[in-house]
Amino acid sequence: MKLTKIRLTKDASNRLRFAAGKTGLTPNLLCRMAFCLSLAEPSIPDPEKFPEEDREFNRYTLLGEYDALFVALLRERCRRDGVDPSRMADYFRAHMNRGIALLQGRVKSLADIAELVKAAGAE
Repeated sequence: MKLTKIRLTKDASNRLRFAAGKTGLTPNLLCRMAFCLSLAEPSIPDPEKFPEEDREFNRYTLLGEYDALFVALLRERCRRDGVDPSRMADYFRAHMNRGIALLQGRVKSLADIAELVKAAGAE
């Protein structure tokens, strides 16, 4: 996947700031959780709904030492969804943006993050 930087929509960027303020967690950690929330959704996100408008992240800053894991998760999801592998970067951005909206809708405090982690462990 040829992706070194990712740019979020204005809406996702605002939601991310809100979630960071409420939880005290860094944006990169929130983005990782958001990405996983989106991957867990059964529908396929439409990359066209998520224009590159605002906040930019370096891929390594965003994913850190877990880069290979997140790429593998995305690769598997794209395979299951029948997505052209050459469009993985578009779907990475789509999942990230959609996931941020999902996360912000479920998380109002750090305690909500603990509940998400607890629920994920039960599955």
